Amino acid sequence: MRKAYIERTYRNATKSDDLFSFTVKVKKTDLYVAIDGSLEQTAERQIRRVTEIIKSHTSELERYILHHPGFLVALTPYPTSEDAPQIARLMAESASLAGVGPMAAVAGAFAEIVGNALLEESSQAIVENGGDIFIQTSKERRVAIFAGESRFSGRIGILVKPADTPIGICTSSGTVGPSLSLGEADAAVAISRSVPLADAAATALGNLVKRAADLPKALAFARELPGVIGAVIIKGDSLGAWGEVELTEISYT
Repeated sequence: MRKAYIERTYRNATKSDDLFSFTVKVKKTDLYVAIDGSLEQTAERQIRRVTEIIKSHTSELERYILHHPGFLVALTPYPTSEDAPQIARLMAESASLAGVGPMAAVAGAFAEIVGNALLEESSQAIVENGGDIFIQTSKERRVAIFAGESRFSGRIGILVKPADTPIGICTSSGTVGPSLSLGEADAAVAISRSVPLADAAATALGNLVKRAADLPKALAFARELPGVIGAVIIKGDSLGAWGEVELTEISYT
C-alpha cells in the first residue's frame, strides 16, 4: 500500500557546513536548494531569483498544456509541437528515451534548469525536487535512498564524487509519495548526466517492479537506456544495483 508523505523531514539531515541552503515553493514545485556558503549574504536575491525561474517556466508549461492537454496525461512518449517551451522539450525528449509520458520528467527538468542557473554564481549547487536531485559539488556527498518500510531505507546511499558532477540522481516509488507509478518498488533510482532523463528513467524502472524477482529485469532495462549510467532498485529486503554507482552506508551521528 502506498504511503503518502507531505512534510519532507529528510531535508533536516542535509545540512553541510560549506553550503547555504533554502527552500522555494511555487504551486506544485517544492525545491530544496544548497549553494556556496559565501552566497548566504545574498540570500534574499538568491531566493527571489529561484522563485522567478520557477514561476517563469511554470507559466510557460501551463500555457503549453492548455493548448496541448494530451501532454499532461500521456503515459507514453508524447511529441512536442514547434511552439513548445524549453521545459516541455526537455521533458518530452527525456521521457521518449525512457518510454514514458513527459510528466514523468517534470521534477527533474525543474531541478536541472534551476541548478544550471545557480552555477552562474555558485561553484556548487544541489537542487532537490521531491527525490529528484541535481548535483554539482566540489567535495564528496552522500545521497541517502528513502525506500519506505524497507530495511535499506535511509541506511544506504550513493556516494557522489566531484569529478562525476554535474549529475542527476532521481527516485521513483510505488509505495511512498504522491507520484504516479505503475509498479510497487520501494525505490527505483536512476543516475544520468541529464536530470530529466534520470527522472523519466526512474519512473520507467519503477513501473517494471511488482516483486523482488523483477529486479534483474528492471536492471537489464536500465542498461539499455541511452544516457543512463547507473541504477539502484529496492523492493522489500531485496536490493539490486548496476552501473556507475558506489553504494555507501548512511550514518546520521
